Amino acid sequence: MKLISVSEIFDVKYGVNLELNRMKIDTNGINFVSRTAKNNGISAKVKHIPDIIPNPEGTISVAGGGSVMESFLQTEPYYSGRDLYYLSPKIELTHKELLYYCACLRSNKYKFNYGRQANRTLKNLLIPAKSEIPKWVYEVDIHKFDEADKAFLKKPTPKLEIKNWKWFKFDDIFTLKKGKRLTKTNMVEGNVPFIGSIDSNNGYREFIGQKPIHSGNTITVNYNGSVAEAFYQPNPFWASDDVNVLYPKFKMNQYNALFIVSLIKMEKYRFNYGRKWHLERMKISEIKLPVDKNNEPDLDYMENFIKTLNYSRQI
Repeated sequence: MKLISVSEIFDVKYGVNLELNRMKIDTNGINFVSRTAKNNGISAKVKHIPDIIPNPEGTISVAGGGSVMESFLQTEPYYSGRDLYYLSPKIELTHKELLYYCACLRSNKYKFNYGRQANRTLKNLLIPAKSEIPKWVYEVDIHKFDEADKAFLKKPTPKLEIKNWKWFKFDDIFTLKKGKRLTKTNMVEGNVPFIGSIDSNNGYREFIGQKPIHSGNTITVNYNGSVAEAFYQPNPFWASDDVNVLYPKFKMNQYNALFIVSLIKMEKYRFNYGRKWHLERMKISEIKLPVDKNNEPDLDYMENFIKTLNYSRQI
């Protein structure tokens, strides 16, 4: 593969170097990009400053410090904080090609451990020449998640009147089952989700070839490890013996399940210092839920609440 320096394809420039705490927040204003690894690097939207020209759109923002080498394509003009560089293409590049180069730049993160910053060396980093960009880059649909932040329902989010909610024992609204131990040695490759006691990736630790032991449309809750981390499981899966599986005794769907999952996660504080949420303890534990006129869990309310939130269209 032919590798060339960043400076052969891009002009490397230092951003406008502003301080967010000295700017006025404006939800309809200009993006403020900082050295964060989240939200495409955008920390806030701020009021336009007449005498300061924003960094141009169609450039790549690169964090020189902080989350070093986090790189994002900026499709709108933007202000930037300290240690933030931007790369302006010297040649014609599509958004797909620019996104590919963002990934290439991020792959250099390992070179900047232990507080080392990407400043003078940024322009000399090696990246693939344009002729080396893989074919699959051009086949990706980058508009797949357009308007992903939209709500499923276009109406205000219902108020949370918690004082009117009611306590329910987990054992009254769920059938609780325990996961089953499966060692790494005995696992085979496949496409069945293996749910471990982790706190990310919906609990998916890996995919295995064993048959699933639990059905989908259930909730997994870690009783060990990352205790009280809860996830909605839409598909059949295998759960480790550090995980409890909640089978609903009511008509559950992905929306009211996610509402309940959020409430379960709020119980984490009860399980500090090695205290575990084992199956027998969970059966007698309680969860406070909104109720309908019959004092039963108000499933419609929970579903509509989730459907009015941003990004709920993608659930």
